[in-house]
Amino acid sequence: MQKYKHWRSMLFLLIILCSQSSALSTGEQEMIRQVRDFYGERAAKRVNAWRQLVSETQGKSEDAILEATNRFFNQMFFVDDIHLWGTKDYWATPLEFLGSSAGDCEDFSIAKYFTLRELGISDNKLRLVYVKSLTLNQFHMVVAYYPTPSAEPLLLDNIDGEIKYASKRKDLLPIYSFNGSKLWLMKEQGSGQVAGNASRLSLWNDLRARNDGSRLKRPQINYDE
Repeated sequence: MQKYKHWRSMLFLLIILCSQSSALSTGEQEMIRQVRDFYGERAAKRVNAWRQLVSETQGKSEDAILEATNRFFNQMFFVDDIHLWGTKDYWATPLEFLGSSAGDCEDFSIAKYFTLRELGISDNKLRLVYVKSLTLNQFHMVVAYYPTPSAEPLLLDNIDGEIKYASKRKDLLPIYSFNGSKLWLMKEQGSGQVAGNASRLSLWNDLRARNDGSRLKRPQINYDE
């Protein structure tokens, strides 16, 4: 396990060293400083790598943006909320996820969703989809990308790192989905039926209120040690 943790840390360092450094905005520099003060130096390097990813991926095709974002966040550790945060269900912000270097399926998906939005992909093309993993027999979350409103979505997932069309994921049973504005009930791998506003989800409301980075939570486990 210790060798695996070391490999993960070295991989993030390699990403930082190999990427062409670009000037960070004052806001990004403050973000990194805040994470460094709260989580430590390695966490700050992960956030710096994230900001470099955003900078270098701006303006690329949406397919390239999906691949880069999915690959970057899938490097994190998977840890259940009860062990990481000491609570049964906690939706971490991207800064908390990167600061901890770990999270559960919601945290992987949320970080991808906010990064894709920042990189210019319309909210109308994105959904966070709550599913049941038939293989693992547990609930799970993925990101769905719809190239057009009627298109079959592509799924970004931390269980299966390859981006695939929804019809290829027979192991996932969709339940409901949402984005920044709407909530859908899902009966099959399609678009679903609008069931109201996303504001009906209390965890989503709480997450969005914390996403400015002004409040950070410290995990119970430090994966940088």
